[in-house]
Amino acid sequence: MAVASAPRERGVVYPEDRLPWPQTILMGLQHVMAMFGATVLVPLILGFNPNTVIFFSGVATLIFLFVTGRKVPSYLGSSFSFLGAVLAIQGGSSGHHDLAYGGILIAGVIYFLIGVIVHFAGINAIRFLLPPVVTGTVVAVIGIALAGAAWNNFKGDLLTATITVLVAVLVSVYLRGFPRLLPVLFAVVIGYVFSLIDPACQGVKTACHISFSGVQGAAWVGLPTFSFPSFGNPVKQFSLFWFIPLILVAENAGHVFAISGIMKRDLSKYLGRTFMGDGIGTMVSALFGGTGETTYAENIGVMGVTRVFSIWVFIVAAVAAILLGFIPKFGALVDSIPSSVIGGIELYLFGLIAVIGAKIWVDGRVDFAKRANLAVAAVPLILAAGGADVKFGDFELNNLALGALGAIVLYQILRPGHVRDTESEPAEVVSS
Repeated sequence: MAVASAPRERGVVYPEDRLPWPQTILMGLQHVMAMFGATVLVPLILGFNPNTVIFFSGVATLIFLFVTGRKVPSYLGSSFSFLGAVLAIQGGSSGHHDLAYGGILIAGVIYFLIGVIVHFAGINAIRFLLPPVVTGTVVAVIGIALAGAAWNNFKGDLLTATITVLVAVLVSVYLRGFPRLLPVLFAVVIGYVFSLIDPACQGVKTACHISFSGVQGAAWVGLPTFSFPSFGNPVKQFSLFWFIPLILVAENAGHVFAISGIMKRDLSKYLGRTFMGDGIGTMVSALFGGTGETTYAENIGVMGVTRVFSIWVFIVAAVAAILLGFIPKFGALVDSIPSSVIGGIELYLFGLIAVIGAKIWVDGRVDFAKRANLAVAAVPLILAAGGADVKFGDFELNNLALGALGAIVLYQILRPGHVRDTESEPAEVVSS
């Protein structure tokens, strides 16, 4: 049923509209494909169960759509913002996943509380704390801090990893239309196929070797594997995960503003609800062994191409993801992707994260002629690149947390400097 009071663009299918069921189902599957590559990559990097992760991405999407009153079209998938903190708390990809789930749950609670504040107090508090120079820096810090992890996987087999990253780059630049939105999926498939046919990858110990033993032993239908959080070190968990909701706020707000622009309908009044919906989805996911959730840029791209924003499309996408969670063979196939292929994708994606931070500066028209802005960006980036780490007993601030905290605190300390920076300095006089 259409909203009569809202202006309607020609050729746009709005959230309250519904296409015929065949089109709705196909559109929903298209969104699953768009988010598929990145959502599956996160559990591979972290060592989480792929079936569980994709199952809860669907569950979180349904929660999000319910909390936002079916007004904000979005699919929720695994967030890359959690990678550094999760790898730090669990000591790599095969460590204490229960501690990671606990940290993700803490972040989800903080994210939900931010949503409550924004819903009742408005967005100005967020703008005060997180202007573009800060959000751009925090996002760039994540990409830079993860560079070492990407290279460790990449160097396992340079040929396979290089082919993988080149495919991702070429697809994103030279393809057109919907295929251009799937660089990760194309790269993983081609890197995987190359690993199968390359004789050098047949050795069991090589980084590009593929074993099908897990796929052969997995059932076609079965329940997702549920795991549960623990809080064996809550102080450390809080210290490593507290800042992630700030990044998710920036991501989610950008998502809402982007959709508003495409639809020509202001959705900003739903920002608090979107944060709460995403926060609840993240909490539910963490309670049973899933990843932190966020809105997906790939889905914005699909909406921009199709101009279809019907909530029913996202309900179908969520249900399709939930059903995938009941296919253990799918999870086993994902687990068989070799580390060198993952390294190639990581090099591309983590680099993109860093550059997206710079894009936030550009879009926000951050003036780096102002020395205060230079300082806010410069110090956190070096903390991230240098692998900075500070511990006070169980409380730990790794390079990600230090970079985020540094950007936030520096901006507030240097806020008066922004005013003085607007006045040009007198030119230096050189006497002869």
